Amino acid sequence: MRLSLRGEYALRAMLALGQRYGSEVVRIRDVAAEQRIPKRFLEQILNDLKDARVVESRRGVQGGYRLARAPELISLAEVIRHIDGPLAPVSCVSERFYEPCSCPDESRCGLRSIMREVRDAISKQLEGVTVADLCARSASLQVGKEGPSMDFAI
Repeated sequence: MRLSLRGEYALRAMLALGQRYGSEVVRIRDVAAEQRIPKRFLEQILNDLKDARVVESRRGVQGGYRLARAPELISLAEVIRHIDGPLAPVSCVSERFYEPCSCPDESRCGLRSIMREVRDAISKQLEGVTVADLCARSASLQVGKEGPSMDFAI
């Protein structure tokens, strides 16, 4: 699995929307500015996430986007799969996007066996982390953001 720039931007947009969960809607230009995402690119990403029923939108002057479900109910794996496709490093071990590989015997392929373990580890981690977890992690990293204290004895 390789997270594309589009996938990274999708997760950053989910963070911004998750931090404001419960508010009416968030304007796309606010998310774009806060997360430093090109507005037009963000519009495309949010439309894709809307198709996946991860976000909702409201049109008009007071329009914008919000999460379609509680942040605790949206896993990072769900977002990444929708934007970037399979989490598996090779298609022959993907559970949702399986394609046969070119090895002579899939059931005895050492490479496939290892890649399945890699897929399982990635999937377990990303399935276990929600947008709420991402928001909490981000908030905890903001504590003391000013940098190290200059209080020390000379």
